[in-house]
Amino acid sequence: MSENTQPSAELTALDRLVGTWSVTGGAEGTVRYEWMAGRFFLLQHVELSQFGQPVTGLEVIGNLHPFGEPVGADVVSRFYDTAGNTFDYVYELVGDKLTIWAGAKGSPAYYEGTFSTDDTTVTGEWTYPGGGGYTSTMTRI
Repeated sequence: MSENTQPSAELTALDRLVGTWSVTGGAEGTVRYEWMAGRFFLLQHVELSQFGQPVTGLEVIGNLHPFGEPVGADVVSRFYDTAGNTFDYVYELVGDKLTIWAGAKGSPAYYEGTFSTDDTTVTGEWTYPGGGGYTSTMTRI
């Protein structure tokens, strides 16, 4: 079994998300990011309301590393909610621009947001194929 000696640079870049954020826009509430021990996985605790429905769950973000295989290049996640749903995403942070694709990288459903220079806000928008989507702002609390 091969071992990772350290988390990928692409994953550690997401350290800017660690903390608790107030979310406004098409979904409202709070999210909290924290590292799992070892820092190979970033956990997002979600407590939002969207379209009048609660969205509560846990997202595990990191590089895939199946048994006996090399570490995957993309930073991927799976979100688990209290209604029994699972959703997969791919994260990419380049400079101050955070992109989160729903499903696979390059998907037509994605979030694109920008960190403020002091990392206290991330302002962006979810885009859905065929139109729709919504603005979303996270403010550090």
